[in-house]
Amino acid sequence: MIFSPLVLPVVEPLDSSLRDDLQRIIDAKTKPPGSLGRLETLARQIGLIQQTTQPSVTRATMIVFAGDHGIAAEGVSPYPQEVTAQMVANFLAGGAAINALSRVADLTLEIVNAGIATPLPDSEGLVNIPVAYGTRNFMHEPAMTRDQVIAAVQAGIERVRHHAALGTNVIGFGEMGIANTSSAACLMSRLCGVSIDECVGRGTGLDNAGLAKKRNVLASALALYPASIHPLDVLATFGGFEIAMMAGAYMAAAEARMVTLVDGFIATAALLVADALVPGVREYCVFAHASNEAGHRRMLDHFGAMPLLALDMRLGEGTGAAVAVPLLRAAVAIVNEMASFESAGVATRRP
Repeated sequence: MIFSPLVLPVVEPLDSSLRDDLQRIIDAKTKPPGSLGRLETLARQIGLIQQTTQPSVTRATMIVFAGDHGIAAEGVSPYPQEVTAQMVANFLAGGAAINALSRVADLTLEIVNAGIATPLPDSEGLVNIPVAYGTRNFMHEPAMTRDQVIAAVQAGIERVRHHAALGTNVIGFGEMGIANTSSAACLMSRLCGVSIDECVGRGTGLDNAGLAKKRNVLASALALYPASIHPLDVLATFGGFEIAMMAGAYMAAAEARMVTLVDGFIATAALLVADALVPGVREYCVFAHASNEAGHRRMLDHFGAMPLLALDMRLGEGTGAAVAVPLLRAAVAIVNEMASFESAGVATRRP
């Protein structure tokens, strides 16, 4: 496949010139050096991403991309495909986990119909931009055409640029799509060069027989496309519209120097694509949590990531990323609100 019509965002390598200044500011606070642990590391990372010694969390936003997958026809999920549209309705009604957690974290929440099988009417709170009504079944043909994968990646780029223009400097991405753990597992297997058995998990709750079937189906599917190696080709072959939009979103967020919260298994699979296409994207990412889905920790190892949380979560929707937002607020508060030894008139430790 040729993907020349897609113009990828330009991501600059993370500038580390402020590292020493940020460290001096953090070390001068009224506390023993390093005593706030990884909050201090996080504060420094946020400052480097935003290129400031006064980091902030401004208009923090969560975008949840939803799409359906043709591979669902192979019985790789215990839930019927119509659950995708039903859950989107739940998001719009404010009743899902991501709604509750976004309220707690003071997150602006946006729901994007990237390509749900059921046509959805226009609704307040819904960005209704489906590329198609679900992807094709990659057991029989690539999930997306060349034009579709380009359109999806571009749409994700544009959504993030929209929020950047509104002032957002912290962003996270979630997803909803029955069978999307199957797409994510195939992306991981091909892009990380590992066996599909190391990538496949129970998803939304498969029993042992269902898990074995899922492994067999995906192993067979991977064998059908040995020439799919280029990241966009892999995405077009095995991905979903919501995963492709997330991949574009990651690249645009890094281009805009946003602090980008990475959620779980599927969101990290999208990051695999984005970082393979535009090396350096990962430098703008904060890995929110270690999912309980099989394979996620292996992806975290691929990125050399140390997630902030490990709460045995595996829901998706961006929930793990939402839970981590208060930690970002705490980290910037250390820099901006704590007194220094000098300003507080507190003696520093003896030489």
